[in-house]
This record gives sequence, structure tokens and C-alpha cells, in this order.
Amino acid sequence: MRLDVSRFKSRRVAALTIGALVVAGVAALPVLPAFAAVGCNVTYAASPWTESPGVGGFTANITLNNPGDAWTTWTLRFTLPSGESLTQGWSATWPATGTTGAVAVSNASFNAPVATGGSTNFGFNGRWSGTYTSPTAFTVNGVACNGGGGPTTAPPTTGPPTTRPPTTPPTTPPTSRPPTTPPTTPPTSPSTCTTNCPPHVDNPYVGAKGYVNPQWAAEVAGQTGGNRVSSVSTAVWLDSVATMTGSATAMGLQAHLDAAVAQMGTSTTPVLIEFVIYDLPDRDCAALASNGEFTVANDGINKYKTLYIDPIAAIMSQPKYSKLRIVNVVEDDSLPNLVTNLNLPVCAEANSSGAYVGGIQYALNKLHAIPNVYNYLDIGHHAWLGWSPNNFGPAATLLANVTRGTTAGFASVDGFIDNTANYGALVEPNFTISTSVNGQSVRNSTWVDFNDYVDEQSFTLAFRNQLIADGFPNTLGMLIDTSRDGWGGPARPAGPSTSTDVNTFVNASRIDRRIHAGNWCNQSGAGLGTRPVATPVAGIDAYVWIKPPGESDGSSTLIPTGPDNPAGKGFDRMCDPTYGGNNLNGNNPSGALANAPVSGVFFPAQFQQLMANAFPPLS
Repeated sequence: MRLDVSRFKSRRVAALTIGALVVAGVAALPVLPAFAAVGCNVTYAASPWTESPGVGGFTANITLNNPGDAWTTWTLRFTLPSGESLTQGWSATWPATGTTGAVAVSNASFNAPVATGGSTNFGFNGRWSGTYTSPTAFTVNGVACNGGGGPTTAPPTTGPPTTRPPTTPPTTPPTSRPPTTPPTTPPTSPSTCTTNCPPHVDNPYVGAKGYVNPQWAAEVAGQTGGNRVSSVSTAVWLDSVATMTGSATAMGLQAHLDAAVAQMGTSTTPVLIEFVIYDLPDRDCAALASNGEFTVANDGINKYKTLYIDPIAAIMSQPKYSKLRIVNVVEDDSLPNLVTNLNLPVCAEANSSGAYVGGIQYALNKLHAIPNVYNYLDIGHHAWLGWSPNNFGPAATLLANVTRGTTAGFASVDGFIDNTANYGALVEPNFTISTSVNGQSVRNSTWVDFNDYVDEQSFTLAFRNQLIADGFPNTLGMLIDTSRDGWGGPARPAGPSTSTDVNTFVNASRIDRRIHAGNWCNQSGAGLGTRPVATPVAGIDAYVWIKPPGESDGSSTLIPTGPDNPAGKGFDRMCDPTYGGNNLNGNNPSGALANAPVSGVFFPAQFQQLMANAFPPLS
């Protein structure tokens, strides 16, 4: 449900029509059907770099636009200049590594049809010797394109993109799937900047302006009252190869980065754009509502690296994005699962195969090499890892060991994030973990359940201290996702209860109105939380909205694969409002809203509830 805003150079349609020939006194020849209007536009944006005199490499990103009749399949042909060769391609079917001269690249299975006016994006890495130049002529399906010979750097970025998102974005994710044969040579991530480079700062949120996702903004602005939050910065979830590459109707990574550059314009204030890197094999231990596209058993580790992380790094490293601040939330839920859920066979396989640890280390190595990229790892939330010593300490140790094992060590991580896409209260104002009721600690209550924390901020700051004790620098910064933790509205307690029963006191005093702190799917009664802000308290880099409010956590009933579920996402009973729960949530009802679409699809009823229960309230 992201819209492509790639830049197009110009349009020319080559058309041939055979019609009726009428000659005086002679019968007209029959009208023959017209040939389809055909044509193509190519934007070829290359970023070369020099490794030694006369030798280097380059990344080329190609936008192929179809101004004519729809293509069911396509093949783009061009000739690499002398001294250049292809080393790695992605998001299309490329010739073998080492190809020189004539190149023929064809669609992959997921981007074969290109509608009239549509476009597709793909790219490759290559080597050059002598002097780098770009190809100057392109054809698609045998028809000459007039967009060849594009710039060797990005198109100008001082103005907005030449195409705009529609006012009503699509409501279902694209049906894209990755190519079946991964490339064999990982692309290089060149330096994005060589002169007058912005420094890699301690807290990227300070002095920056948040990116406004034009697709989410258009969606919420179309909802009653939605214009009150449509200008708030939210993260972009790259939860598949399809969402990374984009399509004619869905913004991909490069389209979002281009839009961020346009939002920055000529300002010297950097725009900060957030992405969720979220496509590990056996993701979420193969959870149903958030199941991914790669599996360990089907070469998922290699596909994750070559089809997903490598192209992301190649795109983010383009020089035209060097003045942006790019924040990556890297694989939320993954490492916490290795602490608490190894009893699940898929989690055990992800652990024994090294898929999670190795995949995250690979991602950190590739992304940290880009100077204006900032990486944050996930620490779950207080109701997941808040118990010591079983969960809290082991989770911090695992995160430290994973980071220590990267090429740059602790420097490869800029911080950690809590409560991603969850509902835990930022601060419980009416009691703390030290509160006692009639001689009983609140830890003894059913709600707190002997946890060491009652809210996200106290948990986050304590986890930060533990990470520093495990070796991270004391400049370590934390993020908290406050997008849906407001818990305002009429159900919000005005103050602490006067009850002398510990359970009654906690239940009447807590602002988090979930039935159980482990409930996570489309929670009834939730509200928008504190708006994004930098350095709200010492040790916290920012409060952020990583989960775009209104995007569903999962469907409330099984939705078969089809128009409403093109990616074939599963059904988790924790999203079913009729579900009575399990031992993981104390056999409590799920507390989920009814009539929810599959995860990631906009859910208007939930968005209206979030606005109504916002805290601080919306004006």
C-alpha cells in the first residue's frame, strides 16, 4: 500500500495504426485492428566510486516506466560501456555475474505486469575501469526508450518528485514475491558522501525534522478528524521484498527516500526518516499474523541477505540521500524470541541455524557502513522481558553479544527501542513498582504478576543501564514507540484507587486498560500516545511513532489468500475478539477489536478509536 514517486524524464509513445483506406469510387479496405501503443521511459541513476586510480565500482538504480499499453512481461536491453561489468542484480532476472557488453534483464515473477502509466524499480552493482560512463540507449521488448543515458548521480532533489501519490491510497499490500534465484555476490555499500559530509551524530533526532509518509498522511487525512495527526512522522515498514522494491501503486524504499529529499528541499535542517527492517527467515518464530516470506529450510538466510538486505544497503548508500538521517529499527521481536520462546520448534531452528543472530549481524554490518544511517535494535517491552533474572538479564547479554560480534562492534548500534507496535503505558502515573497496598507489593497483583516494572519508561531506562554494564558506551540512546499507548478517554482513571485490596487497587489505578499485559492485537480502548519528540528525558533519544496508527495488527477472522489478503498472511486467535486466551496471557480474552483486516492494512475503526482515546488529547 505504498505509492511509487519515482522521477520520470519524458514520455514518447511510438504507435502504428492501420485504418480504413478510402479511395473515390473504390470500396474501402476493411479496418484492421490497431497495434497497441508501445513505449518506455528509463531513468538510470548510477553512483560510481573510485577504489584506486582508474578502477572502481558503481550501483545503478533503474526506474522503468510504461507510458503505453500494459506489459504482461518485459525485457530491458542496454549495452554496458567498455570496461564495465555486472556483479550483482536484484528485483529482476539478471544475466550471470561478470557479464560485459550487451545486457538483457527481464522481469521477476513479482513485477511482470506493468500497467499503463505504471513503473517498476530494480538495480545492480558493477565494476568499471578506465573512466566510468553510463549506458546511452535502452529498449524494452524491442522498442526504443527515450529515457536512456540518465544521470550518473541522482536526478535533482531541490524540488518535489514529478509524480504524486493519489489522495486515496490502495488498502491492500502488493502481491509481490522475491525472485526464486538469489544473486551470489553481495553488493558493496559505497560511501555515500566524500566531501562536506554531515557528521554521524550521537542522537539523530536532535535538530532534525521527521519525515511524513505521504501515503499514511493521505489515508488518515481522509478520515474524519484525521487531519489533526496527518502531519506526524511515522515509520515505514519494509516487511517484504515487495515493500522494499515498491511498484506502480506502492511506494518502495527508494520512493520514500526521494520523498524525504523533496520534503527537505533546500533547507539545512536534515529530514529524519525511519524504516523497520523486518524480513528475517522464520520471522517472529513463524507467528501467524506476522508470518514472513522466507524460511530457514528454503535457503531463507541467503535470500534474506541477497534479496533484501543487500538492495536496501545499496539504495540507502546513494549520494543523493547523504544529507538525510536514516533510522533503521532492525528486526523487532527477533532476539527477544530467542530468550523466551526456544520451546517453539521454529524458534529453536532459528536459533540453531544462526538465522536471527547471523542475519541481524549481517544487516548491522551492511547498514552501519553508511555514515548517515542509525541502527536501533528491539528490546521487546516490559511485559515480555521485565522479569529478572530469567528474561531481563539474559536478553541484555544476548543483545550485547550479538552486537559485539559485528565488524564495528558496539559502534554498529546507535541505540535500542522498546514497545515497538505495542500498547504498554509509557508511564503509569498512579503507582510504581515500589507501591505497597495494605502491606502487599503491587508485584503480587495479578496484573503485574511479579514483573519488576509497571510501565515502559522505567523498563527502558533500567535496560539501558544493564546494556551499559554489559559493555555499551554510556552515550547509548533509547527509543520508545508511543504511537498507541495513550490510554485516554473516559476509561482513564483520574487518580490512584483508595482500595486496600492489591488487585482492586492496581486494576482501578492503571491507565493501561488491556485485559492482560500480554495482549497485543488491535486492542480495544487504546489511544494515540505522546507525539514524537526528541530527548524527552535523559537517556531517551526520542519518543517515536514506529507503528503507523490505524494499521492493523492482524485479521480478527481468517481471511483466505485473495484480494483482501494477497500475501497469504495467517490468522492468529489473539486477534479474534471471541478468543478466550491461552496460558501465555493467563487464559484471558484477547481484547481485540472485531472486523479487522490483515496486518499492515489500514483499519478505519481502530484509527477512530485511537483518536478518541488519545492522551494527551487531540485538539
